[in-house]
Amino acid sequence: MVLKVFFPSCCASAESGILIGRWIPEQNSAVILAVVHFPFIPVQVKQYLSELQQVTKVSVSVLGSWSNSKQEKEESLSEFLEDLGTIFSHEPWIQIGKEGDSKFWSCSTLQKHSNNPKEEEIILIYYDQRKVMLSHLHPPSDTASSTDHRAEDASKLSAIFDTVAKSKVLFMTDRYDDGPIKLTHWQSDGVEASIIVELMKQASGPACALLAFLLSLVSGVCRSRLLKFWPLSFLWSKLSTCEQLGHRLQHLQVISSSRKAQNQTQLMRKANIFVSLLVDVALGMLLMSWLYRKNRIGHLADTLIPVADHVAEELQDLLQWLMGAPAGLKMNRALDQVLGRFFLYHIHLWISYIHLMSPFIEMILWYVGLSACLGLTVALCILSDIIALLTFHIYCFYVYGARLYCLKIYGLSSLWRLFRGKKWNVLRQRVDSCSYDLDQLFIGTLLFTILLFLLPTTALYYLVFTLLRLLVVIVQGLIHLLVDLIDCLPLYSILLRLCRSYRLAAGVKFRVLEQQDGKPLRLLMQINPLSYGSVVQTYRLPTYSCYPRDSWTCLCKKLFLGELIYPWKHKGDKQD
Repeated sequence: MVLKVFFPSCCASAESGILIGRWIPEQNSAVILAVVHFPFIPVQVKQYLSELQQVTKVSVSVLGSWSNSKQEKEESLSEFLEDLGTIFSHEPWIQIGKEGDSKFWSCSTLQKHSNNPKEEEIILIYYDQRKVMLSHLHPPSDTASSTDHRAEDASKLSAIFDTVAKSKVLFMTDRYDDGPIKLTHWQSDGVEASIIVELMKQASGPACALLAFLLSLVSGVCRSRLLKFWPLSFLWSKLSTCEQLGHRLQHLQVISSSRKAQNQTQLMRKANIFVSLLVDVALGMLLMSWLYRKNRIGHLADTLIPVADHVAEELQDLLQWLMGAPAGLKMNRALDQVLGRFFLYHIHLWISYIHLMSPFIEMILWYVGLSACLGLTVALCILSDIIALLTFHIYCFYVYGARLYCLKIYGLSSLWRLFRGKKWNVLRQRVDSCSYDLDQLFIGTLLFTILLFLLPTTALYYLVFTLLRLLVVIVQGLIHLLVDLIDCLPLYSILLRLCRSYRLAAGVKFRVLEQQDGKPLRLLMQINPLSYGSVVQTYRLPTYSCYPRDSWTCLCKKLFLGELIYPWKHKGDKQD
């Protein structure tokens, strides 16, 4: 049977002593955590290990002895280290020694209480204790297709990683402490600390308490009955700016929460949200500084009115073209004139509204620019809402054309069933047979003929305004894709993968260091970092998703039947 000994590379130059760690009988493995130096009192070592077990919930014990012959020249040292096995009584008792200046190490086991001692093949595996302790081992991404053998290997690795991670309290004791026990581990030269980090930790408590109090006031106002009345409730549900503010409010509540993260996933989620908010606000401040420099808001306001007038003129020319003979098509003259004049009147009202608002445009843009301090995503959502308001006349044209087209489509389909002796059963939601008399068939034929000959004129108006509406929806969709990208991208995890790739571990790989007959095989365990795609997939933040996730087939069906496309509707909302 193969005995695997995981030895920390930081202890390779440690003085002689005893090895403390965890024995994993299921894997026949020993995870060495530290080396206790001479001199020591065995009773104090046992008391220290029992206290350590209560804190870490890890069965830490003395596993064997460590001999560094380069530092110790006494001949009786090896015999003394063997006698320690009778004091601490661990089976098997592992003896690891460094043979002077040789690159090969000796590693053997003693089984004094065993009647039939067996020689075991020993594999000595070096690991970086700091990296293993700070890393978080992720399960395989293809868990659905992974084999049981691969899952078993992942569980074995997780036992080793958990042993080192849970023994963090052990690493708080170094060889410079005044206590009776001197240890060598990755922090044996002194506990890592930073004055700035400690000051930030002390200041984060009152800051989070103040932020939580302010957020409770804001959330109380948002939940008040005042916002539940129409039209405030309507605006809150339709404007993407309000949705984004509510989304960021939830993020701030997660950050300012006094509850400690229960696991690594929650901790990474908090860190990702914090970095996302920080980057969002920083980009918003850069945008605000750019807008208020060199009077760019004034230039933008002066450009906005001529652009709106130009769009209105183009729509008037388009309607004049539709009221004639567009592309040589022969339209219904009366219906064509009625629809054209109806839409031209709406354009006239829209131009009057724009010129009425023109004196206040610069002031509105000035206050809107201040909202960029809340984040770039808030500014982008305001831009999307401004585009929706400036193209409201196009949306009205689309709704009028879609409703008229939908009415004719459903009327023709109903009358077509009449010709075939069928009808739609509303209660059972199916088509049933039905007998009609002569008058019903005659009236149905007249209505079918009228709707059929008026359909090309209506369909042309519907097609033109649907294309314009889709153009606006695509622009808004690109803006919201950028907002979703900033909201959901786990920036902290990506930076961690870039700078400290070992923190996000997907597995390990072993490199052969030395191999010689009669000597233990020495391997170096290295951490395989998680791929960038897996990092994004694992730690991706949820978004509020302001668009319905319809398939292309469903979208084409809606466009053909004349059903409205709502870019502000949620997936679960009922649509007309």
